[in-house]
Amino acid sequence: MSRVYNFSAGPSCLPEEVLNECAAEMLDYKGTGQSVMEMSHRSKAYEPIIQDAEAMVRKLMNVPENYKVLFLQGGGSTQFAMVAQNLGIRSGKAAYIETGVWAKKAAAEAKKLGVDVDVIASSKDKGYSYIPRVEKVEGDYDYVYICLNNTIMGTHYEYLPETGDIPLVADISSCVLSEPLDVSRFGMVFAGAQKNLAPAGVTLVVIREDLITDSPRAGTPTMLCYKTHADADSMYNTPPCYTIYVLGKVLHWIEKNGGAEGMLKRNREKADYLYNFLDSSDFYHATAEKGSRSLMNVPFLTKYSTGATDEASLAKEKEINDKFVKEAAAAGLVNLKGHRLVGGMRASIYNAMSLDGVKALVEFMKKFEAENK
Repeated sequence: MSRVYNFSAGPSCLPEEVLNECAAEMLDYKGTGQSVMEMSHRSKAYEPIIQDAEAMVRKLMNVPENYKVLFLQGGGSTQFAMVAQNLGIRSGKAAYIETGVWAKKAAAEAKKLGVDVDVIASSKDKGYSYIPRVEKVEGDYDYVYICLNNTIMGTHYEYLPETGDIPLVADISSCVLSEPLDVSRFGMVFAGAQKNLAPAGVTLVVIREDLITDSPRAGTPTMLCYKTHADADSMYNTPPCYTIYVLGKVLHWIEKNGGAEGMLKRNREKADYLYNFLDSSDFYHATAEKGSRSLMNVPFLTKYSTGATDEASLAKEKEINDKFVKEAAAAGLVNLKGHRLVGGMRASIYNAMSLDGVKALVEFMKKFEAENK
């Protein structure tokens, strides 16, 4: 069976080289006679695996010494609560820049937990199709929160707001290690691993040590305290052992392919190829505004997505979108259905997606256009 090109927004495609390594070691990891899936997280065999994963995160992301690297569970969504409970403790106020679903959900969760949330900017006015410009943030805030790359809307920050002494917190789930990032500009970053780093199951947190408090907001469960996990080196409870093992292999693959700089070059080439085609087409168009476009997630519509709400127009739009997704899948291009909030299609072209995959998509799009004008 030949492998397909998987454009899923997450869980997403992994490097084939990594998958082959995992397959080769599935029944017998380095002569232990067991799979990593079966291994005790406190065994001498597993200890080097999680230590290597942390070392590679530090190396590839240039993590400063005064930051902790944590491997947690619960996905990025659990971080919405953990950020508020652990950082929103001085003034009890936080600033959020709302650029889509995930930033909006994070703000709502913080508000639910009693944090005084100030949405200081939003791109809701244009359906979150752009990143609002916030040059500087001042005020009595415990932290400033952004979502660096928006998986659903296909937008990405081309700048970072200046926050002075206020810690900047970023959800980098869908762009982690897709480009260089100056971690020292942030108080904390976090990423669900299932887009660029590993299968679903582990959440990477990189947090400055002075933000790890032993006095979170009242009622915070033990498992939702960063200090719990920092003190235990991510071993307070059983971590997602196999996912961390795969993550380590992906990190070595990234290093072999030029590190974060190499990923940026690779990803820019892929994204430029796809956006250039979309911008030159009379049949398709990208939904994100130029200057805010993601290198990772590219939502696009056809000419039949006109915004009309009459029954006939909506039926035609659905017919074309469904036909595109079905025929693309038959051609070996899968998981291209767009998110319901945007519609149309979405190509997620994370690190492991090859330029050949993007070229195959564009060739299919040309064929589909010719047959459905």
